[in-house]
Amino acid sequence: MTARLSVAQGTALSIGAVLGTGLISMPALAAAAAGPAALLAWLALIVLSAPLAWTFAALGARYPDGGGVSTYAGMAFGRRAAAAVGWCFYFAVPLGAPVAAAFTGGYVADALGGGKVTEFLTFVGVVATAYAMNWFGLRISGRVQLVLTGTLALLLVLTVLAALPHLDTSNLTPFMPHGWSGVGAATAILVWGFAGWEALSSLSAEYRDPRRDVPRATMLAVAVVGVLYLAVAAVSVLALGPGLARSRAPLADLLAIGLGGPVRGVTAVVAVVLTLGAVNAYFAGASRLGVALARDGALPARVFGGRRRSLTFILVTSIGCALLPLSVSQSALLVTGCFTLVYVIGTAAALRLLPRGWPRVVAGTAFAAVCGLLWLNGWPALLSLGFAAGALTYQLVSEKIGQDRQALVEPRGIDRAEAENEAVPVAAVVGEIVEGQPERR
Repeated sequence: MTARLSVAQGTALSIGAVLGTGLISMPALAAAAAGPAALLAWLALIVLSAPLAWTFAALGARYPDGGGVSTYAGMAFGRRAAAAVGWCFYFAVPLGAPVAAAFTGGYVADALGGGKVTEFLTFVGVVATAYAMNWFGLRISGRVQLVLTGTLALLLVLTVLAALPHLDTSNLTPFMPHGWSGVGAATAILVWGFAGWEALSSLSAEYRDPRRDVPRATMLAVAVVGVLYLAVAAVSVLALGPGLARSRAPLADLLAIGLGGPVRGVTAVVAVVLTLGAVNAYFAGASRLGVALARDGALPARVFGGRRRSLTFILVTSIGCALLPLSVSQSALLVTGCFTLVYVIGTAAALRLLPRGWPRVVAGTAFAAVCGLLWLNGWPALLSLGFAAGALTYQLVSEKIGQDRQALVEPRGIDRAEAENEAVPVAAVVGEIVEGQPERR
């Protein structure tokens, strides 16, 4: 793609990077944690989105590059920090796939019955299809990804309009049944739905005039995402009441209240298609990221040194993660911990790279906020810190025993032809993953 994104196109891509499939179940998980006070958590993250999105947009406008956070971490702190970002993204994918599929499985089970068995079979079907598509090099195009995002946005608008006549303010009481700790827990869970602002910097090199257009597209994207999210959250609480916390398919429940008819089957189909598109994009990008990390000495080449090896690792570990005795909310917190740590590293880099004055003030505000989010994440945040520590430790150990880059691309470790075919910088692949369109090249 040549560098000719308009503000409107950039806004659409930015919205697509943030508006994820998690919203089909996030309102229920947040309500289970905080009750009606989950609305405070939604509002807090929308407010946080402004300085966070602006920080990444400012980095992108000043240093246009497809690598995004990984590039800026490397510029500010060196290649080991860039590798830590790569590890957080790479290992979050097999953790996140079961969560995304569980969201969708709830809709399928709601339409077909079968409970947990149906949910697990939905997960297997989604990841197996994504694996097969990527094994044979099939891709869902960037335009199709945007259509899928547009479909989700349309579904959200339709859901809000259908539920408006059924709002009941009595559902706001008791407003805070679990206290402020519940609001904090809901905030940590909802980070899943707001992950993607870092993609703004990855998109920056595609704009006609990054310094002028990136900030404009960013503010428009923040406004659209904020309105959609808060509207869906509000009508979910006001229309479904206490039943929201127990719902496995809140959007289907809202549509059923407002429209009636066979809406559950329709929303289940939409949920499956949306999730398959997202999982396919992440499998595609992460498989290449594994190769790039192995080539750069950040992962062992014998395991990750080839796109299909990396892809198989993602599939196997995804199934393993799905079998762990964890709830959906616990699994989501493990993934959001990885996203949040990437935000911490990215905003810390901004404090070093952006000029003095109000740009650093905004970046400092974002940095303090995401550090708070990492703390709210609780014990699951330790996993993200473990990934970062693992990346640093692996590089130190591999350097100490003499495993340099040339040794990592020998035929016994990496298939040379495939390595050359997949030889793109870690930063570039991370940029593609967060953008959700690894097939644009």
